[in-house]
Amino acid sequence: MNTTAPTLTPTTRALTWCLHLLIVGLLVLAAGRAWADSQPHTGMIIGVATACALVYAAGPLLPHVRRSRRAAAVWLAAVGAVWLMLLALSADGVWVAFPLYFLQLHLLPRRAGLAAVVVTALAVITAFAVHRGSFSPVTAIGPALGAAVAVAVVWGYQALYRESEERRKLIEELTATRADLAQAQHTAGVLAERERLAREIHDTLAQGFSSIQLLLRAAERALPTAPQTAARHVEQARQAAVDNLAEARRFVVALAPPALVGSTLTSALEHLCATTSTRHRLTARFHLTGEPQPLPTAYEVALLRITQSALSNTVRHAHATIAEVTLSYLGDHVAVDIVDNGTGFDPDRLPAPHPENGGFGLSTMRARTHALGGTLIIESTMGHGTALAAQLPLTPAADNKPEAHP
Repeated sequence: MNTTAPTLTPTTRALTWCLHLLIVGLLVLAAGRAWADSQPHTGMIIGVATACALVYAAGPLLPHVRRSRRAAAVWLAAVGAVWLMLLALSADGVWVAFPLYFLQLHLLPRRAGLAAVVVTALAVITAFAVHRGSFSPVTAIGPALGAAVAVAVVWGYQALYRESEERRKLIEELTATRADLAQAQHTAGVLAERERLAREIHDTLAQGFSSIQLLLRAAERALPTAPQTAARHVEQARQAAVDNLAEARRFVVALAPPALVGSTLTSALEHLCATTSTRHRLTARFHLTGEPQPLPTAYEVALLRITQSALSNTVRHAHATIAEVTLSYLGDHVAVDIVDNGTGFDPDRLPAPHPENGGFGLSTMRARTHALGGTLIIESTMGHGTALAAQLPLTPAADNKPEAHP
């Protein structure tokens, strides 16, 4: 049997002291009335009342009484035994029964406490009838009513305390859940921002550095035999570095790409095709289909970045001579198509992305289109070129909010 009392209902210091003072006061009252009225056995009554007070005072001083059901039961039995002696000597001892009810209900288990209260009430009724020399139903009403009030008060207090504890635990769980949710949202936000930064770095700085590297290699090959061509490649590389620096600065302050500042998506794509044709051995031609209409900035940024990445892949890997870029406004969606006459590849056998060798371009394009509720379609066959189509809806779904852009 577990004798510990972890389930005791805590009480405030004020209630505890009120109970102590009530018991001591009632014992003093019994002893005082015995002395004042010169009752028979006055000395014994005063001595037993004093002994009862001393036995009761030992309880709060003993730590085992607060921690052990068994110790509390032994202490209550000792207090009850001395109290019964007082009850046998003086009718004034019946008043001590009322605070004893509260002690029994608080320290003992629920059933044992109720049984102790019933026994105590019967002892009071019997003793009071003996001291009066007669018994009547009125004699039993007071002790029974006091016991009922004590049971109602103590059990009501315990029920309120349990409800308060359950509410406190629920609030703690809700607080912990909110903290976990906030942490999860923060983590998701960090991951989303990290993914966005990775896409922007790949489509701006990484592509720019790749273009500079290709131009400088071309200048290195042309330098021994064609210094003017080499100088032109170096100048183009310098201009690419200037453009890259502008992209980096606007990337830091979260502004739109330089190509879209004070310009339209159509103009930006035309300029991109012209720049690509000038810097590399690739003829990039731009076409416009449909009536242009204003697009959200996130759409323009995504389509521009996808086109930049596709043309960069064409220059680096496809060995193509012609690339056709088509911007189409098709009623309920806008699309950009990039088609080249390069060597092509097998879309089902792409190498895994690698920090040194790259390979992040296509996954970045897909992430951009999916973030805006669009689709990315790639068709390619070895030796027959590549066609890439990115489509974005002009009425995006509510759960596809445009992402932030640099």
